[in-house]
Amino acid sequence: MALKYKTRRRLALLILVVGLPTYIVLASQLASWIAPSSELVQLFIYIALGVAWILPCKKIFLGIGQPDPEE
Repeated sequence: MALKYKTRRRLALLILVVGLPTYIVLASQLASWIAPSSELVQLFIYIALGVAWILPCKKIFLGIGQPDPEE
């Protein structure tokens, strides 16, 4: 069952307001824990985690900026 447009829009807002800041804090803690002295390794970790957060949420964000298709 596909989510309705309004539900996807609310879920996307919740992800951006609550989930993304939480993910940023966790990603920075993880990067400093894995490679505390190597800036280059931390950079690659940040790039990988920066791309990885959107992959599970991709279907939620698709089409959110467009008008409601049911109207």
